[in-house]
Amino acid sequence: MSLDTTNPPHVTGYLLLFRNTDWYNDGHSDDEVRQVMQKVVAWFDGLAASGKLVGAQPLMNDAVIISGKGGRTVTDGPFPETKEAVGGYVMLTVDSLEEAVSIAKTNPMHDYGLTTEVRPIASTCLTMYRLNKELAEAAV
Repeated sequence: MSLDTTNPPHVTGYLLLFRNTDWYNDGHSDDEVRQVMQKVVAWFDGLAASGKLVGAQPLMNDAVIISGKGGRTVTDGPFPETKEAVGGYVMLTVDSLEEAVSIAKTNPMHDYGLTTEVRPIASTCLTMYRLNKELAEAAV
């Protein structure tokens, strides 16, 4: 991420956020779980081999939310229902949102209830860019 707030943000990649990652608790046999895991490993291997995979990590269930003036409010989690919680992410380097969506659609976990949110990654903070621009215009 850049701290340059003088140039407009541009897309530097795409993030796939996975929800409902506890699919295995829905009564699948051990054999079915193994088969799904093999498909997922093959999916990740394919992304890595194509050079489009920048990074990927599962997330732990623990969470802390910091809010309030001066960050004074700290609340331990997890917070959302398991189906809504982000359970992991994949970072892609592809040319467009459409390509990222196309890749996301091929995740074999969707057949088992996984949902994926696709988000563009910005080169810098859009809010900071807008504020910097407004302040510069006001100073004129």
